[in-house]
Amino acid sequence: MPVAPPRTSLLLLAYLAFVSLGLPDGLLGVGWPSISTEFGVPTAAVGLVLTAGTIGYLTSSVLAGFTLARLGVGRLLAGSTLLASLALTGYASAPGLTVLICCALVLGLGSGAIDSGLNAYAAGAFGPRHMNWMHAFFGLGVAIGPLVMTAMLSTGAGWRWGYAVTAAAQLALATAFALTVGAWRDRAGGPGSPKRAGPAGETAASAPVDAVAATPVGPPQRGPVDDVVPGGVATPGGAAEPAVVRIAETLRLPAVWFGALAFAIYVAIEVSAGLYAFLLLTEGRGLSAAVAGLSVSAYWGSLFVGRVVQGLVAERLGTARVLRGSLLGMAVGAVLIALPAPGWVTVAGLVVLGFAAAPVFPLLTLSTAERVGRQHTDRVIGVQIGAAGIGAALIPAGLGVLLGDTSVRLLGPVLTVLAVALLVAHAAAARRTAAPAD
Repeated sequence: MPVAPPRTSLLLLAYLAFVSLGLPDGLLGVGWPSISTEFGVPTAAVGLVLTAGTIGYLTSSVLAGFTLARLGVGRLLAGSTLLASLALTGYASAPGLTVLICCALVLGLGSGAIDSGLNAYAAGAFGPRHMNWMHAFFGLGVAIGPLVMTAMLSTGAGWRWGYAVTAAAQLALATAFALTVGAWRDRAGGPGSPKRAGPAGETAASAPVDAVAATPVGPPQRGPVDDVVPGGVATPGGAAEPAVVRIAETLRLPAVWFGALAFAIYVAIEVSAGLYAFLLLTEGRGLSAAVAGLSVSAYWGSLFVGRVVQGLVAERLGTARVLRGSLLGMAVGAVLIALPAPGWVTVAGLVVLGFAAAPVFPLLTLSTAERVGRQHTDRVIGVQIGAAGIGAALIPAGLGVLLGDTSVRLLGPVLTVLAVALLVAHAAAARRTAAPAD
């Protein structure tokens, strides 16, 4: 039977939440020179702030996946966004670096839970188009952040006002989440949500990923799907009695760890390409700083455009087909970057890599239930988001050391190796070992 589209109000909130996730990242890069000068600390001290934020992000993103069924996505989002608002308020009023580091830890805790909770919700409630568009709005937030901070600095208001304005926006978003807690409960067809009855006693997801599950005529089931194991004990009323899926059962699935590895590698490729492309183009390919800067912007722009465009394509061709094509496209782009060719070939490789990579993160998230089963999805998405944070922190850092000790021209070959490893990890994760949950 036909499925109902996601509610417009929830889609809008999800988009705004991902804009809010990207905003702080954009603020720090522009504001740090002023912050370090005011606090009298070296430029390198920003690493302490980033490390604290990463620790908080990894901790909360993993824990959110394991607590989502108990808290409910609405409460999780409201509380986490409020936490992020308080942390940004702390940034705006911090008297020194120590307080700023503590606020970064709190901001990471809030951001990780928002990221994990929204991805888990969207994996069951949104289709490929909205999943891609939601992640595209993160890029929009990263782009807006520098504009906000630049405006505050250029008007003489100072860097603290950049964080104060963003804190106010987060508080407004937290209020919106708190007012819509009840609406977020209906995630039928996805993990952690009840099914609602359709005609003739059928139960249908409000927005399932690929198919509509139906049950025999009778009362609709009312327990959280992620806590229901097929073959659960029937109650006198005819509904299945929810059986708790133990954490150990989730962690024993090989697909969990191969999927986490795929997320770590993907994010490492995305971050590394954007981080070191400028050096490769200027020092390795002889392009001017202006052209190289525009080329890096083109890379990030292709990532944003790719998510908007391929969100529509994925709904027509299917998630699995677009995901496979994107992974192969990433390998092609990496090979173009690796070729000892003129600079325009490297730039073309960056654009191909960005456009191909665009739907990978959202579609990997969207297809999590297919790899591990619906009853494990919330937890596994939390693990995957945490692995992505690790990949974004460790692999680019190690690559920076390698390029510094050898040659920046190794960026392309390393990206190629990572792209092949991503193909292998995804193929291994796709060999689903869990029993079907539908």
